[in-house]
Amino acid sequence: MSALIETKGLTRVLPAAVPVTLVQDITLAIGEGEFVAITGPSGSGKSSLLYLLGLLDKPSGGSLAIEGRDTAGLSERERAAIQLATLGFVFQFHFLLPEFTVRENVEIPMRRLGKLGAAAMRDRSTELLTALGLADHLDKRPDQLSGGQRQRVAVARSLANDPPLILADEPTGSLDSRNSAQVFAILDELVRERGKTVIAVTHDTEMAAKASRRVHLVDGRLCES
Repeated sequence: MSALIETKGLTRVLPAAVPVTLVQDITLAIGEGEFVAITGPSGSGKSSLLYLLGLLDKPSGGSLAIEGRDTAGLSERERAAIQLATLGFVFQFHFLLPEFTVRENVEIPMRRLGKLGAAAMRDRSTELLTALGLADHLDKRPDQLSGGQRQRVAVARSLANDPPLILADEPTGSLDSRNSAQVFAILDELVRERGKTVIAVTHDTEMAAKASRRVHLVDGRLCES
């Protein structure tokens, strides 16, 4: 199994009068087709690590390679290009744009990448939303959907450009148990049926137990993998 994402000594320190270490000396390799749960107590650095892996933050030390490419020294344009083509993001709160329809929200990453025409984007968004059980909601606004439905739209949006890696930050944190189970099942299917790699920060012990691998952090350090 080749490493899709690999870190060596990855560290993130917030500069201040008294510096705050968020992530310290993380060495980790995650292969294609893995479902990895990042766990740990509150303040342990889980989301900070995920943000580093997703190029949303820059490390203070160590290295990060995505698909074998060292990300150190990349321009903002190059980082954005990797995010659009290689990474899909799902957060605890869906961050759907309220002024756009469900279908239009899913098309946003495709428009930013700029590889598909209008008809192809429409077909792609319809296909994704239909697969996630939202065929009857394509032209609704986010505020017309339930919380579970909005999170499924966020999953569809993360898949818009067919990235190999999905990063999820507490994707079930704002959902009830039924909707949490449904979102987990969708992420699990992406791994098993589509060969995606999923890295999910979670407090949900059931979700973590079902992942193929768990990475446990305490005080910003890797304690268990």
